[in-house]
Amino acid sequence: MASEEELFANIDALLEEEPQLPPPAERARLREAAGITQVRLAAALKTSTQSVKNYENGRSEPKSPRLEAYQRLLNGWAAKYPVHGTPAAAPVPAAAPQPVPETFTGPAAPEVPAAETVAPAEAPTAPVAPERPARPATSSRRPAVKKAAKPATDPRFPHGPLAVLDGDGSAYGVDGIVLDCPATTVTHLVEWTLKESGLGAPKLHRNGKDSDPLIVLTASAAVKLGLPERLEGHEQRRSLRLPEDHPVIKQVTKAKWQLTQRGFGPWARIYRKATGNQRQCVQLAVLSWNALDERSWPGVSEMEPADVARVLGIYAQRVITPRGSTAVSGLELMTALRPPTRAVQDKETGNWVSGHNPGSLGTDPMDPAPPEARPEHPVVVHSGWTGGFLNEEAYQWVRDVSLLSDEECLRPWAVGLDLNTAFLAAAARLTVGLSAPDHFHAPTFNPKIPGSWLVDLSHVELDPRLPSPFTPTGERPTGPAWYQTHTVAYAQELGYNVAPIEAYLRRETGAYLDPWHDRLKNAYVDTLADLGVTKDLTDTEFLAAMEQHKQADPALAAVLAAIKGTVKGGIGKLREGPQGKQYRDGETWPALQRPTWRPDIRAAVISKARVNMHRKLSNMAKMTGLYPLAVLSDCVVYPSPGASPMDFLPYATSGKPQPGGFRLGPTPGLAKLEGVQEMAWAVDLMEKGLNPARHIKGGDAVLEEGK
Repeated sequence: MASEEELFANIDALLEEEPQLPPPAERARLREAAGITQVRLAAALKTSTQSVKNYENGRSEPKSPRLEAYQRLLNGWAAKYPVHGTPAAAPVPAAAPQPVPETFTGPAAPEVPAAETVAPAEAPTAPVAPERPARPATSSRRPAVKKAAKPATDPRFPHGPLAVLDGDGSAYGVDGIVLDCPATTVTHLVEWTLKESGLGAPKLHRNGKDSDPLIVLTASAAVKLGLPERLEGHEQRRSLRLPEDHPVIKQVTKAKWQLTQRGFGPWARIYRKATGNQRQCVQLAVLSWNALDERSWPGVSEMEPADVARVLGIYAQRVITPRGSTAVSGLELMTALRPPTRAVQDKETGNWVSGHNPGSLGTDPMDPAPPEARPEHPVVVHSGWTGGFLNEEAYQWVRDVSLLSDEECLRPWAVGLDLNTAFLAAAARLTVGLSAPDHFHAPTFNPKIPGSWLVDLSHVELDPRLPSPFTPTGERPTGPAWYQTHTVAYAQELGYNVAPIEAYLRRETGAYLDPWHDRLKNAYVDTLADLGVTKDLTDTEFLAAMEQHKQADPALAAVLAAIKGTVKGGIGKLREGPQGKQYRDGETWPALQRPTWRPDIRAAVISKARVNMHRKLSNMAKMTGLYPLAVLSDCVVYPSPGASPMDFLPYATSGKPQPGGFRLGPTPGLAKLEGVQEMAWAVDLMEKGLNPARHIKGGDAVLEEGK
């Protein structure tokens, strides 16, 4: 009979292997295109009609072997009924209400369908950059197409989502297209973009809005339009702005265009109020003003305009048209896939009006519970809150050197493993709160309710060679503290009693991040595959491919880095703090005006990611007897007899990876090699109080940690 440890390991492996199914709305579309009813499909899958409904509205996923059968059926239908040329999917019916959670006395909100997404256009693989042509002598204001574009998915935007404008008037778009732009002023450029360029992108959700066209300016283009080549005099890039009395600002205002509150900086939005359903807005990005940060877009600002267009075009087609930093784009993607409003019919007048879109965060900002807020938040300062704060952060832990065994110290290598987009993996099928928090005293813990719980977990005794799963430092709790639901649930999973003292919980819940996860996961996996790192590789082949993938195509490597930046930055933006030296505690700040300022959702993602990490660490210890030297967020360092992860990772006699521990692979949640150093190097850092996981790549181990 299987032991509890084996069963948990098997279940963990199934949780990690996320179903490769299309989005819920696409499942419904394919079934309807085939003319099959939900009843008939349920009979074929030997399940209930309600289960099929759940598959198609995102409430649940099929399990093996039904999962593989359903996947095979959908793949067959997808080949017969591709997206192009088929009717749009019918609206997905609302799901039945969930049972009332044990803690609550009020009604529970219904689980909402996952957002319907529009399949992205196939991104170009390696288009040859056109030679930089001389600007043709033409008096026509219509764009002169210098290279034919591929067929567009939306006839309204035949030239793709964006263009990179050079100083000679050449506007480089996706798929190798080059347009002639006659604009010599910013206002002329905006009008040309909206009226003649054919740029833009369709909405990602049926209730959303089309993406505004993006024009990226090279340094020479910026100067030609009357902008300075560079902005000087500010310490922080985010504070770079044209002064209000600059001629270009006056020009924009005189032409009755407007700028957003952030002014004319590296990313500037120029708009007029929409007339009816017609938006009039253009996004500008100035390369020489550091619009494309080197950390998120490595090497892109130094590329030729055609290559910049290729990088940004692939990102736009797979993720979203850039709206600012990758963090801003990550946040915008959440809203684009879960629009706050939809058209609803007024029962009294019969007119269609704007109403709340179920499953979204709505249009109004929401105050957090005091323990979920930042210490400077008005909710905390004005209420005099002294009850402590949620501290759900990623691991920064180093094992006490005294706990190293002689055998470990004699191992020749320290090998670092990095989990692919660990926060993205944690966002999959994550239930979060959608409504305002309610306060409860001495509630019964319910692992299905998202929220913040005041619990004493100091009695939980775990192996000191592993970090505590309850604190970012890995130290054992010393008394009651606030924890997110996943952290408390893990203590219960480990067999310990939990007795919450109080809690802030949310009645309305939903898998808000599911479509965001699905789109970014596909973007990550597809881009890695284009770089030669595919799911069918053996572990040896995977490690070899990862070692070379950045050199295979620097443009695609930059896209991959931007996708990872979108994940981390988007999650970080959920708890964005105040900026500027003039800020005083208790004052509001711009980020608080967003419905997406939700520190509780960020805490849920990080809590789940940290718990997932600890579960793997614990399983590794049980299966191999190995304990980590250090953990930093999604990177873990192990002592190893060899310089490869395959020298210490657990494999079955068949050669397959053992479920439950760390496994190599290209999908979110699986691991890749972060770096290798000598074991003596790692021990030396640990004795100095430094974290080997921070420096395992090499090159900066002598620097003071945190700098």
